[in-house]
Amino acid sequence: MPDLVEELAAKGRSLPPEERVRLLDLLLESLQRTPQEATEVAWNNEIARRVAAHERGEGKLYDMDEVLAEASRLAP
Repeated sequence: MPDLVEELAAKGRSLPPEERVRLLDLLLESLQRTPQEATEVAWNNEIARRVAAHERGEGKLYDMDEVLAEASRLAP
């Protein structure tokens, strides 16, 4: 039974260089799309959660100058 991946690789190697780059980009994009989308959804949910908590008056707010001063103290 032929190995499909090896067969596809051989066909890919027979393409002109610019088409191989295009194929590579498409394959890489297919690997990266799901994690990026999942990360974006997770961040959007976290942002919505934090905004809702802020609007309810929950949580502690920090002064930016104090945060930057503490960051500079910890990592000069």
